[in-house]
Amino acid sequence: MADRFNDFMKPLKETHFSLKDYVDFPKVAANVEAISIKLNQLNYLIGQEDMAKAVERLWEENPKVFSVLDILIAVRTKDKKKAIDENGNIHLVSDYFTSPEQVTKFLNDTGLTEVFQKKQIKNLVDYVFGVEVGLDSNARKNRGGHIMEDLVANIFDKHGISYKQEVYYTEFPEIVRALGADNKRFDFVVKAKDKTYLIEANFYTGGGSKLNEVARSYSELAPKINAVPGFEFVWITDGIGWESARNKLEEAFAHIPSVYNLTNINAFIDKIRNR
Repeated sequence: MADRFNDFMKPLKETHFSLKDYVDFPKVAANVEAISIKLNQLNYLIGQEDMAKAVERLWEENPKVFSVLDILIAVRTKDKKKAIDENGNIHLVSDYFTSPEQVTKFLNDTGLTEVFQKKQIKNLVDYVFGVEVGLDSNARKNRGGHIMEDLVANIFDKHGISYKQEVYYTEFPEIVRALGADNKRFDFVVKAKDKTYLIEANFYTGGGSKLNEVARSYSELAPKINAVPGFEFVWITDGIGWESARNKLEEAFAHIPSVYNLTNINAFIDKIRNR
């Protein structure tokens, strides 16, 4: 087992991100398009010397246009961000969009008034596109798990392996009896001729207690599933984060016979084909 574990650890990858994973440009474009009319109306404020008067004129035309001002400081209304004023009072950022006076205060206090007057922004649609790119890059961590799943799915597709994704254990009465009220969902299910593989896939670039918890959880889960005739638990994991939890992962190897990474996953493919 020691040799198998050492062979597993040697090729762990630093990242599973490809260039296309860094920014979801279709999502960025859709977010900008959804508010583009209001942003174009707000372009009126660019270059205005008397900002308070310009805000009043625009308010009379369409007060709803100011509801998208929060994105100019990389904030989304749904996040309900708050700010403290000069008197120590706490306000929702969106509270500043309820009157011309409050809008002007928002522009002044954030520094946007000066930015507009100096024409440091030429077009708010283009500007917000950049803001959305930045916000989307902050969401990369949330995409990490899905990226690993996509990588595994692509490998299965490439080799012609049929599979289902995000399958609840309740689809298998035998597993329900083994796991009880666990309410477990598997990333993949692959059915071979005489065996069904219940698969988890993840990738860790950094350390932390979560890795120890995952290894412990799967160490307990695998024997329960493997004890059910016709079923096997498979764990596909990768990432140099495992270096920091090496001992816990090595312990997991004693309880989980089928552990693969992105380098040796072909061994699992061969196993499926040979059944």
